[in-house]
Amino acid sequence: MAIADDLKKTLTDPTPLYFAAGTADLAVQQAKKVPDLIEQLRAEAPARIEAVKNTDPKAVQEAVTAKVAEVFGAIDPKKLGETAQDLALRGVGVAAEYAVRAKETYDKVAEHGEQAVRSWRGEVSAEIVDIAVAVEPEAATAQAAEPAAEADADEKPAAKKSPARRSTAKKAAVTADDAS
Repeated sequence: MAIADDLKKTLTDPTPLYFAAGTADLAVQQAKKVPDLIEQLRAEAPARIEAVKNTDPKAVQEAVTAKVAEVFGAIDPKKLGETAQDLALRGVGVAAEYAVRAKETYDKVAEHGEQAVRSWRGEVSAEIVDIAVAVEPEAATAQAAEPAAEADADEKPAAKKSPARRSTAKKAAVTADDAS
């Protein structure tokens, strides 16, 4: 049964869809910047091309040759094995770090996608609702109590409906006075 539960969880998890929506939204945001970048490159290109044309190939060749000789001259054959092992261990550490960063980025993009989908739908963010409940907990409680009172009022005579609302209004007034 664990496999069925895992499949159900995987197929009902909206995070990959939110990630795709977040990626699309970020791509649109970046695409809006492209015309400005093209203009910047168009303005800078002649100067860069001229600098490349004016560069002496022999000077570049000498600089590269000197750098290669410096790198090869610094290699010690005795320490080469230790260096290779050290680099391999560092590589494993870097790979693990990148995996953690990738997961964090995935979660951030998925969260951005969820917010983008909500804004596309015109829905109120869950955080805004949570803040509203924290700021006005009495109003949220009163709103939750009102539908229950109305459901009870459908079963009872209409005369009983007003006292329930009055008592809720009195409680709200008392809590408002206490808060002041």
